[in-house]
Amino acid sequence: MNRASAAMIKTFMRFGPALLPFADAATAELPMSRLLRLSLFQITVGMAAVLLIGTLNRVMIVELNVPSSIVALMLALPLLFAPLRTLVGFRSDTHRSFLGWRRVPFIWMGTMLQFGGLAIMPFALLILSGDTTGPLIVGHIAAALAFLLVGAGLHTVQTIGLALATDLAPEHTRPRVVALLCAMLLVGMAISALVFGYALSNFSQIRLIQVIQGSAVVTLVLNGFALWKQEPRSLSIAPDGTHRAPFHKAWHSFALVGRTRRRLFATSLGTAAFSMQDILLEPYGGKILHMPVAATTSMTAVLALGGGLGLILAARWLSGKADPHRVAAIGIVIGVLAFSALILSAPMDAAILFAIGVSLIGVGAGMFAHGTLTATMALANPKDRGLALGAWGAAQATAAGLAIGVSGAINDMASAFAATGALGETLIHPATGYAIIYSIEICLLFATLVVIGPLVRSSSSSFEGLNERFHIISQHNLSSGGVR
Repeated sequence: MNRASAAMIKTFMRFGPALLPFADAATAELPMSRLLRLSLFQITVGMAAVLLIGTLNRVMIVELNVPSSIVALMLALPLLFAPLRTLVGFRSDTHRSFLGWRRVPFIWMGTMLQFGGLAIMPFALLILSGDTTGPLIVGHIAAALAFLLVGAGLHTVQTIGLALATDLAPEHTRPRVVALLCAMLLVGMAISALVFGYALSNFSQIRLIQVIQGSAVVTLVLNGFALWKQEPRSLSIAPDGTHRAPFHKAWHSFALVGRTRRRLFATSLGTAAFSMQDILLEPYGGKILHMPVAATTSMTAVLALGGGLGLILAARWLSGKADPHRVAAIGIVIGVLAFSALILSAPMDAAILFAIGVSLIGVGAGMFAHGTLTATMALANPKDRGLALGAWGAAQATAAGLAIGVSGAINDMASAFAATGALGETLIHPATGYAIIYSIEICLLFATLVVIGPLVRSSSSSFEGLNERFHIISQHNLSSGGVR
C-alpha cells in the first residue's frame, strides 16, 4: 500500500463516523449490528402507522365506499390507547418475571396485538363495506376491534422498545441512539408507503387481504428478530413477593422532578402544532398550487427527509452536551418559518416555497421531538424509564391524534365561512381555510416557546442537580413505603 492510499484510509477512518449519520451511535456495549437489529421494531411501527393513516384511509373511502364518518371513527380508535402508554411503561419498569425479563414480555405482547389486529382487519373491512349477506353491525364491531388491537400493539411496542434501547445504550450515546430509532421510524414509513402503493396499484379485494395479512407476518418476524438476545436475563427481577408501589405513587414522584408537567405540556403543544397540517399538505399543494399528483406525493418524501435532517442535527448538538430544551426551542423557531413559507406560497403561487416550507416542517419537528425525548430520558431514574418514555409517548400521540382530527373540521368550517364573504372579499379564496390552520399552528408554536422557555437550563450543572433531587425523593419514598 502506497503512502497516498494509507493517508486516504486514515483520513476516512478519522472523519467517517463524524460524516456518516448515526455511525457514532454504536459502542462496544451496543454495537451497530445489534442496534440496527433492535431498531427493526420502529420499522413495524412505521408500517402500521402508514397502513392505518394513509393506505386504508384512501382504500376504505374510495375503493370500498365506506362512509367518511365511519372511516374517521375507525382511524380515531387507536388514539384511545395512547394515554395508556404511561401505565404500560410503568408496568414494564416494575414487571417481575421468572425468566428474568422486564421489557421483552411487553414488546412480545404488543407484537401479538398488532398481529391479531392485522390478521382480522381485511375481512372486517370487507364486511364493513357491505359485501356480506349478514348484519352490517358485525363488520363495525370487527373493524373496531381490529383497529383497537393494532393501535394498542403499536403503542406498546414503541414505548417499551424505546425503554429497552435506553436500558442497553450507555448514557453518553443515548441522544444518538434515540435519533437513530426515530430515523428508522421514518425509514419504515417511507418504505411501507412505496410498497403499499405499488402492491395496491391494481386494487382487488384479494390483493387487499394479501397486503394487510402480509404486514401482519412481517410485523411478527421483524419484531421477533429485533428482540432476539437483546435484553439480558437477571434473577434480580424474578418474583420475590416484595410489595411494589402503585402507579399513582410512582407518577407522583416522577412528576415532582424537573418540572415534568411543564415539559409534557410543552411536548403536547408543540406536537399538536407540528401535526395539524398532516392531512392538509397534499390537498393544499394540489388544490391551491395546482401541483400534479406525483409532485404532491413527493412532498411526503420531502417531509421525511427534513425530519431525518432534523434528527441528525439534534443528535450532533446533543452529543456536544447542548441543552435538549434549547434544541427543541430551535426546532420550534424553524417551524414558525416553515408555516410562514406555506402561507406565503399561495399568494406568490410558488411551489418551490411550498416545498421549502414542507422540508422545514420536517427539520423543526425532528429537532423538537428529539429534544423533548432526550430531556425526558435525561431526567428519568433507571428504574422508571418506561414510565418516563410512556408519559412522553402518551403526550405526543394523544396531541397528534387530536390535532389531526380537529384540523380537518376547522379547515372545512373556515373555508365555508370565508366563501360567504363574512371575512371580506380578499379572503374569498380556497386557500383561506388552509392559511387559518397554518396560522393556528404558528400561534401554538409561540405558545410552546413560552412554556418551554423556563425549562432551558441556565447552567451546565442543572441536570445533575435535578438527578440528585430525584435520588433524594426516591430515597424518601423508599423509607416511607413508596416508590422503590
